[in-house]
Order: sequence, then structure tokens, then C-alpha cells
Amino acid sequence: MKPLETHIAWTSADVADPRVWTVELTPADHRELDHALNAAKSVSDNLLDLGREHFPLDGLARKLEGIERELIDGRGFMRISALDAQRYSADDLTMLYWGIGLHLGDPWPQNAKGHVMGDVTDQGKRLDDPTFRGNEFGQVALDYHTDGADLIGLMCLRKAARGGLSCVANAVAIYNELVATRPDLAEVLFAPQPYDTRGEQAPGTKPFYLFPVFTEHKERFFIRFIPAYIRASQRHAEAPRLSPKVLEALDTVSAMARDPRFNVYMDLQPGEMQFINNYHVLHGRTSYEDAPGQKRHLKRLWLATHYLKDRPAHFRKNVDHHWAQNRSVSRIPA
Repeated sequence: MKPLETHIAWTSADVADPRVWTVELTPADHRELDHALNAAKSVSDNLLDLGREHFPLDGLARKLEGIERELIDGRGFMRISALDAQRYSADDLTMLYWGIGLHLGDPWPQNAKGHVMGDVTDQGKRLDDPTFRGNEFGQVALDYHTDGADLIGLMCLRKAARGGLSCVANAVAIYNELVATRPDLAEVLFAPQPYDTRGEQAPGTKPFYLFPVFTEHKERFFIRFIPAYIRASQRHAEAPRLSPKVLEALDTVSAMARDPRFNVYMDLQPGEMQFINNYHVLHGRTSYEDAPGQKRHLKRLWLATHYLKDRPAHFRKNVDHHWAQNRSVSRIPA
């Protein structure tokens, strides 16, 4: 066990000032975005018909290149503030968000429905439903975890009445401290662990897959940490059993992510976007309450970045994945 990427092992004290990780859109940026929106809408109102070339940006494109660099080689998270939520409809905000996302990477399906634009809102799922996904579940807090792409984006359409803060934690700093204090726990997480597929596996395949939590590749750190899915794998008799040491390691990483030294919270406003490096930053949310008839609602992107030139084989985008065979857009009304 050895430390990795110590240059980006920030703590909450290093990012206490939100201005450090917030890009404010200027009047010139807004004009570019408005022009790009009109250009895109002249082609199609279907996001699936629109590529990066349909969202012409100039100065903002250079800013987005800087954001992409910061996500991969820097602190690993950024907030963009903010699209004009008073001026644009929810559909137009979503199209603008799609266009910004295309300048950061290629949209990647988020589930077996092939959703390349997802909805994060209360969709009536129950905790005892073994297929529920975090974006479908409302009100309760979501503990720190990762998702399934290089970059993860969220854009706020509507805030909760109370709560619902977005939170991020530095997985690199957590890993390096674990190496220093409990290398035995770090070591077991380099071994493949079983993850429940939530019933979204390809026909005829197993309802779980094996994947390490920690990976080192050419001096870079990579993580896939979804403890709820690892534990859920145990409902399948054929899945490998989790050892007490693995369970202790999962609990320890979760506890460290919740430690105020390693995390930061942001109260996303309508039109604000958050992007994170899914290999360096864990994310979650606090519990919340919706107002009657006014659900908290965010849009989600999973993106494959072009900036990261090399990945471990098990993290490479698999164009043959069955989720990619039916690209679609989630359409839950705002």
C-alpha cells in the first residue's frame, strides 16, 4: 500500500471558500449559451439528435476545458453558477445543460432504460424494493457513493422545501489516510467485490458483478464505492460472501467520508450545475422535505471524458454494454 495523487488530497479547510470551486457565468457566457440554444433548437428538440457541434460555444468552451482539467487533475469537483432559471423553461434548461455536458464528455447510459439524461426526484420507490436506484428515491439522505461513469453532473431544476444539500467527499484523501492508518483495510478493497445489479443485468447473466473498490493505474487512483449495492449482493446465494474485514473496510470508508475533514456541502440553486470526477470524489445528499406538489428535481448526466487518456481496463467505456443498446431520455415533468 502506498499513497497516490497526494497533490489533490484536499481537506474541507482547503475548499472552505465556495469561490474556489465555483465558476460564475458572465453576461458574455449567457449570450453564447442563448445563441447555442437557438442553434440547437433549429436542429431538433430531441436531445438524442444533438451533438457537440450543434452547441457552438467560444469563450465558454475554453472555460469548460479548464473545468475538465480541474475535474481530472485537480480537486475533482466544480459548481457552475448558473443558468437563468427565470428566463428558460425546464426543457430549455435541460437542453442547455445537455449542451454544456457535451463540451465536457460523451453522455453515457445510466440504467437499463438507456437514459442518457436522467431525473433525480422522488419517483415513489420504497426502501424494500430491491431494484431501487438512488436517483429514484426521495426524502431520505443518500450516503456517500460513486456512480458509473468518468464524470457525474447534476443540475438543479427545483430545490426541496427543506434540506437536500449536495455533498462531496475527497476519496483520494480518504484512501491516503487509510493507507497510513489502516493499510489492512485498504488492501482488502483492492480485491474484486460483488455488486448487486438492481435487476438491470443483461438477460441470461448473473444478478451481480465483481469489481474492486480501489484500483491503482499508472500512479493514478480510481474508486468504485457503492456500499449499498455491495451489501445487497448478499441476497444472491451465488454471490461471494463478504468477509468481516471487507465489511469493516466499507464502514470505515463511509465513516471517513462523513467526517467533516473530508467533505463539503453545497445548496444547489435552480440553474446551478455540479460536476465531479467519479474516480476521485464521492457524492451524496442530505435528507429533505418536499413542499406539496413541488418535488425536489435535478437532472443528471453521466459523461465519458476525452481528457482522461488512460484508464484501467475495467473502467473503460464498454460500447457493447446492453444499457447502450437503447439510448433514451428520461421524461419526468418538472
